[in-house]
Amino acid sequence: MATETIDAGAAQHSSPKILFYASCVSLIATAMAFAIRGDITADLSTHFRLNDYQTGWVVGAWAWGFAGAILFGGPLCDVLGMGRIMLLAFLGHAAGCILTIIAPGFGVLFAATLIVGIGNGLVEAAINPLVATMFPNEKTAKLNLLHAWFPGGIVIGGLICFGISSLHLPDLQLGGAVIKVWQVKQATLLLPTIVYGIMFAGRKLPVTERVAAGVSWGDMFKEAARPLYLVMLLSMMCTASTELVPGGWIANIMQRSIEGMAAAGILVLVFINFVMCVGRFFAGPLAHAISPTGIILGGAIVSVFGLLALSAAGSSVAAFGGAFIFAVGVCFFWPTMLGITSERFPKGGALLLAMTGAAGNVGVALANPAFGRISDMKGGDPQAALPYVVVLPIATIIIFGVIFMLDKAKGGYKAEKIGSDAPPEA
Repeated sequence: MATETIDAGAAQHSSPKILFYASCVSLIATAMAFAIRGDITADLSTHFRLNDYQTGWVVGAWAWGFAGAILFGGPLCDVLGMGRIMLLAFLGHAAGCILTIIAPGFGVLFAATLIVGIGNGLVEAAINPLVATMFPNEKTAKLNLLHAWFPGGIVIGGLICFGISSLHLPDLQLGGAVIKVWQVKQATLLLPTIVYGIMFAGRKLPVTERVAAGVSWGDMFKEAARPLYLVMLLSMMCTASTELVPGGWIANIMQRSIEGMAAAGILVLVFINFVMCVGRFFAGPLAHAISPTGIILGGAIVSVFGLLALSAAGSSVAAFGGAFIFAVGVCFFWPTMLGITSERFPKGGALLLAMTGAAGNVGVALANPAFGRISDMKGGDPQAALPYVVVLPIATIIIFGVIFMLDKAKGGYKAEKIGSDAPPEA
């Protein structure tokens, strides 16, 4: 995997373009892990005899691993270097994938999902500050472009799973072992993992923006205590859960609730993420037109209608219609929240980016079992649990409505620049 340099000379580092592409592939691996788990959730429930509450813990286990890894991995980028963090991410993805395949029961399955989540978190712990460092004047746009490959990876993973399902393969006999179709699907995660491992191997990565600017550790930690940033952490829990909790259950919901969708439920997840992938390529112009805070506010409003439409869908046409509205609503949430964090609190560096990502995953980890519990209370009907998710975007609307109006009163959204002589960037 990657070697690291602490020399700040740009000529010493690998091309930003190459590092950006490698980061995109690592995010594809992260997304495929999410898509594959979404597709095989019903198989895991059957194979390991799990109820929806237990399934919720398994589905959400990756988020606990993600939250811990990104929280501690972010600051470690300044100590160990981003290259070594990517090495640990590679090991997490590979080990977690293999453990999932050979898991004998609930405990190992939970641990395997947790380890995959650690790999996911370490990827984001490194690539978010890496991209912010390489493109300091277009952070929101580049982070959205990078994170276009999270939904893009879900599309890839979802189509692979659908293609394997369409083959109607029987269980395979390998010696005395039986290999099930869901295990074959899980094994495909190793492909992008190996690719990004090769792409990062031997590359020299720059130090983070905070280190390059000479911002002290003390000043970095002070940023984490700013009241507005604490509000951002709460908001990230709401936006991430709005996006990822329904996303993690959507294939299962379609399979259970909509006639004719038993084999094609994963296609709804693919469709949602295709819309999100395309949308994120246009985040830069949109951010300039209505501001990053305006993007979050507008997305939260649209996502309310999307969730309600999905909860009421009774046919495949209605399901895809609701999925489109939902996808437009949540499209920009994750990368724009990271962009706002990096632009409004640049002295916080990798730490604040990590804390923001961790907050999002803590929200998801807490919300998934709650969603499963509601489904159990509704007689195993996950679709009936969707209206309860609406409280999250409503909270986001209130928070960002206030922030948007305060920004407007001060002349509009402004990105802060590191350095006492650097004026804010409108």
